[in-house]
Amino acid sequence: MSGVAILCLIMTTNGGLLAIQGLWAGYGEGWALEDVTLAIPPGRLVSVIGPNGSGKSTLLRAILGLVPRRRGAVSLGGVPIDERRSDVAYVPQRELVDWSFPIGASQVVMMGRYPRIGPVRGATVADRDAVDRALERVGMADLGGRQIGALSGGQQQRVFLARALVQEASVLLLDEPMTGVDRGTEEAITALMRELRDGGATILHATHDLEGAADVSDLLCFVNGRVVAHGPPDETFTPQTLHATFGGEVMIVDSGDHAHVHGGGHHHGGHAHPDAG
Repeated sequence: MSGVAILCLIMTTNGGLLAIQGLWAGYGEGWALEDVTLAIPPGRLVSVIGPNGSGKSTLLRAILGLVPRRRGAVSLGGVPIDERRSDVAYVPQRELVDWSFPIGASQVVMMGRYPRIGPVRGATVADRDAVDRALERVGMADLGGRQIGALSGGQQQRVFLARALVQEASVLLLDEPMTGVDRGTEEAITALMRELRDGGATILHATHDLEGAADVSDLLCFVNGRVVAHGPPDETFTPQTLHATFGGEVMIVDSGDHAHVHGGGHHHGGHAHPDAG
């Protein structure tokens, strides 16, 4: 793969700069992401788009060190990101969660407070109030005591979004939050992302919904082992970018003012790990 060294700059609401510099990430001898350049202004809603195995999820997870960073560094406000984890919230793909774990929805949300609570203090009334407010904000106020595995897919995703909310982070990383949820939850997630963005948060979310991403996002980031293109939808959501990202496995129907996309695709590089996302 060709490319140029990664430089991803994201300004958070507290004035800290999230900098990803020269980052190569992957498993074993392979690379899921390599040599990419990307710049994102503060307080933007960014959709990360690409075929299966292209590195979408890897980009989000490597920011937090959940995928091995083989080269480069990630910092927030000039401080290594590992020392400022509480300022970045992460919502994983639903398929990575053990839904059989015997824990209630409100307990899952409380986990988002742990970075602030610490190992000694214990939850306070303020922490419990924050959990209640977050559940109410995502429409789950009446289901806080329900075992997480007894919830529907959409309800489970709302609970994990509530967990991210109570963390009070300035950067949110959402890995395919729309996958496997109902229309109502989709609309609620979209509204919440916009609300948080309008409040100054920076949001990166991986998605397979190309047209939906173009409609709701400030910026699009097309990924296939590298950043193929990034920028406003009207500049990047083009047949040329889609073909460069998805190869011949995507059909584009030009309706004049918008390109409608059909089909999908897979990562075409030879180095990606199966979990590259």
